[in-house]
Amino acid sequence: MPARFLEDGEHPLYEIKANLFKALAHPARIRILEILSTDPEPTGVRDILNATGLEPTLLSQHLAVLKRHQVVTAERVGNAVFYRLAHPQVSELLRIARIFLTDTLAARKEQLNAVRSLPAIGPTP
Repeated sequence: MPARFLEDGEHPLYEIKANLFKALAHPARIRILEILSTDPEPTGVRDILNATGLEPTLLSQHLAVLKRHQVVTAERVGNAVFYRLAHPQVSELLRIARIFLTDTLAARKEQLNAVRSLPAIGPTP
């Protein structure tokens, strides 16, 4: 009998993990997390707005996604709302993702250089 892909008790764990990656699946949310990872102290929405240049409504939507998936936490102080990473290891995840990106781009550059070094095909336009 073939092994099942997911045992009954595993499905919720993989779903939680998938939701984490869904929360990270937008460039604006990655940028927000990078901003929050630069300071262990909570960061105000105004500072995030200034750093990202996003419209307030759009920023609010992205922060809601991150909060819903428990990637960030929010704290209200008077009229201001401050955000921080829910877990400090999110910074490490971002760092690893940046290393992955750097390595991937370097490999593509090497491939592009290899293509450029191929002999010409037919007459040059």
